[in-house]
Amino acid sequence: MSDTQNLIETRPSSVATLFIERVTATPDAEAYRYPVPPASGRGPDDWRSLSWGQASERVYAVAAGLIALGVRPEERVALAAATRIEWILVDLGVMCAGAATTTVYPSTNAQESAFILADSDSRVLIAEDAVQLAKAREHREELPHLAHVVVIEEADALSAEGDPEDWVLSLAELEARGAAYLAEHPEAVEERAGEITSDQLATLIYTSGTTGRPKGVRLAHDNWSYMARAMAATGLITKDDVQYLWLPLAHVFGKALTSGQIQVGHVTAVDGRIDKIIENLPVVRPTYMAGVPRIFEKVYNGVAAKARAGGPAKYKIFKWASGVAREYAKVSQDNFRRTGTKSVPFALGAQHRIADALVYAKLREAFGGRLRAAISGSAALAPDIGFFFSGAGIHILEGYGLTESSAASLVNPGESYRTGTVGKPLPGTEVRIADDGEILLRGPAIMAGYHGLPEKTAEVLEPDGWFHTGDIGELSPDGYLRITDRKKDLIKTSGGKYISPAEVEGRFKAVCPYVSNILVHGADRNFCTALIALDEPAILGWAADNGMAGRPYAEVVASKAAERLIDGYVQRLNEGLQRWQTIKKFRLLPRDLDIEHGELTPSLKLKRPVVEREYKHLIDDMYAGSREV
Repeated sequence: MSDTQNLIETRPSSVATLFIERVTATPDAEAYRYPVPPASGRGPDDWRSLSWGQASERVYAVAAGLIALGVRPEERVALAAATRIEWILVDLGVMCAGAATTTVYPSTNAQESAFILADSDSRVLIAEDAVQLAKAREHREELPHLAHVVVIEEADALSAEGDPEDWVLSLAELEARGAAYLAEHPEAVEERAGEITSDQLATLIYTSGTTGRPKGVRLAHDNWSYMARAMAATGLITKDDVQYLWLPLAHVFGKALTSGQIQVGHVTAVDGRIDKIIENLPVVRPTYMAGVPRIFEKVYNGVAAKARAGGPAKYKIFKWASGVAREYAKVSQDNFRRTGTKSVPFALGAQHRIADALVYAKLREAFGGRLRAAISGSAALAPDIGFFFSGAGIHILEGYGLTESSAASLVNPGESYRTGTVGKPLPGTEVRIADDGEILLRGPAIMAGYHGLPEKTAEVLEPDGWFHTGDIGELSPDGYLRITDRKKDLIKTSGGKYISPAEVEGRFKAVCPYVSNILVHGADRNFCTALIALDEPAILGWAADNGMAGRPYAEVVASKAAERLIDGYVQRLNEGLQRWQTIKKFRLLPRDLDIEHGELTPSLKLKRPVVEREYKHLIDDMYAGSREV
């Protein structure tokens, strides 16, 4: 048996056990860093640390507090909070108590939050603040199983309506109850953790609902124990790493990252404030971080906009350096695939060294200067953007997985990564392509099923363990997977041609530095059209240089000048497409798409049906009176 096989096959029954083992092995080592904003509200945050031993004190207090409230094994404890240190500590406390965490995005509206709490039969809700508490109070009559709400941030609003039934308590109070319980029952938490079986429910994560009502995905303790060991087995993370974790922990990807960290024992800096990413990177100086494509797209657009603002000469240098980066990445990756070395022709290498001094080095410094790799998931990264970062020395390793597969099923292997693919399966995971091109997965990370929906489970999970992902892909002869589209998202035009909207959208994002989101439409139509939302800082910067300084975003995007600008990029896109793929017409949206309006999921994936429904009038206008083109 190989070391990798042994690592995975000897995994414990739960991450709770892994956590206890980690605390025992390295109690004084740094585990987490987290920011504390200054009392004045101005100035830099104060970053503080927790050792594994200090973290365990709070985790045990939370676990014992839940036990004292009467929470039993596999009963659900909902957690509605942004990514922060308390999220991790509470989730570990829930697992150590043998209970199961129901994750709720803090951006979820009151009605859908109530649905999740009711459908999951959650007994306790850990709410971030008064806003999350208010959602539960609004639907309290619909939540008879919800016995308590624990609020992380204490505020006057907690007692504003009174609490005669002792329904609400603070996290500090829960931990105090837990400490008192441990004083009388010192072995309670370790005993409860020791009783966990591998098939016991650990996490209930509701799908983002890009189509239809959210479904609760049942993930057992073994899913996370396997994920922790498999991530370590890839060799992509080590005990000396510093991870910057900002992804939503309510998302399965964030949960996988916390599991891998516990196995390896490295440091994780936790801060979910997206508007703080640029500020935090030079402070945290991570060696690796995970993200979603939209973040890397925004960085690319921001760098391009900054170069453009520096004048024609600076922008010309940036465009030249971008081309060099892409060519360098393509050649070096191709040579590594064929010969095992990343050699490039002398002339290209010389150009790359000059571009590195002028552009790439500054970009790497903005990421903290130590970033060994960034892991990208949730959606496809446009290959040209991936090649740009690769050539600039910021190695983006795309991976692939779903909520139903505990997030990470495949990932690009370190130095031999290939931009445009999602890499190879994690050790212990199998992948194959069905006759119709659909990707099938099997292994220890696959869910037990959908909560209370056996018919839905049977639609995607075969009796022999193969899970139907709904994605279309291709496997290379040496095992690299390329995703081509969602099975449900493929467009068939009225002329009978199949089109991958994601492919066209990705190409446009690499061509146009002003785009934020794009939706390609064309199902059962005689040509393709697009709804395009522009990146506000980028387009307002352009507007300032083109006689529209100070004008609001909606006015700028409604201008003929902006339309002509984007039309130029659409024509450039069309030059590289087949005739039936080309965008014949487009409309600029009056605002960007966002989570608040329900157009993007919390992991920033496009909700196509929502966008197409909301802007149906624009789509209909583009096809009004059309003929076959």
